Amino acid sequence: MSLAIGLWSLKLTPGKEEIIQPPADLQITNVALGDVLKDTSGRTSVKLTYAPTANIEEDEEEESIPDPAVTVLCSLKPDTFEQTSTNIILQEDETYKFEIVGKNTVYLTGNYIEQSVNNPPFGDDDESDFSDEDAYDLREVSSDVEMHPDDLDSDASRFEEVEDAPKNLKRARDAEEDTAKPSKAEKKKKQKTEAAKPAEATPEVKKKEKEAPKDKETAPKAKPAEREIAGGIKILDSKIGTGPMAKKGNTVRMRYIGKLTSGKVFDQNVKGKPFTFRLGKGEVIKGWDEGIVGMQAGGERKLTLPPAMAYGSKGTDGIPKNATLIFEVKLVEIK
Repeated sequence: MSLAIGLWSLKLTPGKEEIIQPPADLQITNVALGDVLKDTSGRTSVKLTYAPTANIEEDEEEESIPDPAVTVLCSLKPDTFEQTSTNIILQEDETYKFEIVGKNTVYLTGNYIEQSVNNPPFGDDDESDFSDEDAYDLREVSSDVEMHPDDLDSDASRFEEVEDAPKNLKRARDAEEDTAKPSKAEKKKKQKTEAAKPAEATPEVKKKEKEAPKDKETAPKAKPAEREIAGGIKILDSKIGTGPMAKKGNTVRMRYIGKLTSGKVFDQNVKGKPFTFRLGKGEVIKGWDEGIVGMQAGGERKLTLPPAMAYGSKGTDGIPKNATLIFEVKLVEIK
């Protein structure tokens, strides 16, 4: 899904650190031992140090610079495992440090790539999954404002309350008429007994006390705030999902509606086969690779992507140059 725009290579020498800052996105495709081996039996490992992606769930005020992460890219051994293919993408203008553990020289080979050229976050095969009549069927994609069915009072429930009142009063009067009137002695005895009892709360007070917790539970929740992450991507979570959070390397299945700032819908996937891709692997525009991270299954999010995180100065079919895009997305499943 990416376009190679130039060849790249790097020689790693034992005991010497190599620090690079790619001028464009860089994909490393092969790691191999050099043609001259100083150690014909020992293992040589390639270590990579990089800055991990910050946690986008944290508020901007609480964000801190994460500690550098260290990983072993691969380990090679003469006559056994002298080269390996990789699919690692180094982000533009990010800093990376390579170093060798062992005695042999190692060569890295790859390509500078362009990930945003004619690379929409949707596929042509999805167009056949829904007809024009169903194109704007948003039953599975909610808006920013959600209402639970229990919060809506139907006319039937209001009529039922009005009709029940006179029936209850009628039954109470019938019961009173059927009950024999107490004698004077019984009245005096009853008055003495009630006087000795502590005063009870009136029905109205009891009703208020009973409904008090419910009022607290039904108090309106604070509206979620929009936040901004690296690259100028704005995120607004309209619904938080459940389960583990999506991270780079996961395969995710998505529903979405893509709009221009004018409100015009340029494409969508709201029914049929969900759109599926590998997060953080350059298979979609940068705004999706970064903006979907941290979502949970069932979660819904609004992404506002600046041109640099979408289609930039080139644009694409139905999307003008330097366009800011708005996506309403729903994470269906994480694999």
